[in-house]
Amino acid sequence: MKQRISFLIATFLNSGRAPKAPGTFGSLATIPLAFVLAYFFGFWGIISGVVVSFFIGTVAVKEVLKTTSHDPSFVVIDEVAGQLLTFAGIATFLQNNTSALLFYVTGFILFRIFDIFKPFPVSWADKKILNHWGVMLDDIFAGIYAGLILWLLYYFQFLI
Repeated sequence: MKQRISFLIATFLNSGRAPKAPGTFGSLATIPLAFVLAYFFGFWGIISGVVVSFFIGTVAVKEVLKTTSHDPSFVVIDEVAGQLLTFAGIATFLQNNTSALLFYVTGFILFRIFDIFKPFPVSWADKKILNHWGVMLDDIFAGIYAGLILWLLYYFQFLI
């Protein structure tokens, strides 16, 4: 039972079971959650989502890694935490805002770019921390990079 629940969490309700590009599907499945958290709860909703997904994800991934290799592709709870973190800097703008689709799309694309190309320290966490913390941290770093760029685009009004 514990292992089944861990796999369900680690795959973000099986969105990581997509036959191709499971990380992309995990990130995409996070967008409706990001919308709800930001729309109704703003910054604190997004931050709460990041914290909960990070710590619950860490526990679930630790369990999953008992039966799989390091950072299996179907584990996408790390993408959930990182993708949510991408929106933290503009969460106040997203709160009660139904016309921010371009920001969600841009945040999604930016996060995927940093998650795929893994600039330092994303690559460091991915290659040097070979446990459940490393699985989660590389996407947190990618989310910080993507969030910074998204915030700059918002601040300089490139997307408005």
